[in-house]
Amino acid sequence: MPRRPGLTRESVVERAAELVDREGLPALSLAQLARSLGVRAPSLYNHVDGLDDLRGALRLRGLERLERRIARAAVGRARRDALVAVAEAYRAFAGEHPGLYALTAGAGGGGAGSGRDAAAAEAAGSRVVGIVLDVLRGYGLEGDEALHAVRALRSSLHGFVSLERAGAFELPLDLDASFERLIDLHHAGLERAGG
Repeated sequence: MPRRPGLTRESVVERAAELVDREGLPALSLAQLARSLGVRAPSLYNHVDGLDDLRGALRLRGLERLERRIARAAVGRARRDALVAVAEAYRAFAGEHPGLYALTAGAGGGGAGSGRDAAAAEAAGSRVVGIVLDVLRGYGLEGDEALHAVRALRSSLHGFVSLERAGAFELPLDLDASFERLIDLHHAGLERAGG
């Protein structure tokens, strides 16, 4: 197989991101990735330190994309408007990038906390939480109460998008309406909690 010119870590990770979003995280292998790039699998070791490193790079990519998405959504908004915008951006990201989303959520095993990008991924994850904490400050929540609220919101959003992706909502009800009610419940609870 001829050497492919211009292959870089960035191009390898980008192709891997496309693959996991199209075929799912469990389907990712170095052999499959190499085939899609038109190179032999050992060539990938010039750019990644193995599958765990690749998954770590994908996790970083997903967290950075999620961060940008929810940051843009939250800008200039407060309270319910910010909460709705961030939740909708989160849901859209999960729907458009299911493979990357699985890694941002800590799914998929090996690589979520390893590889050369682990520290950067941890920092990106902290920035994502920071954006949500900023939204919650609009409700008057700080400290541990705000962190509990972040966990509750993340659990609800992750549960909803995971069930939606799995096709587990079988009742003939509008999913958008259900999602809106989920956010309304959080909004009402946050208003009570924030005083």
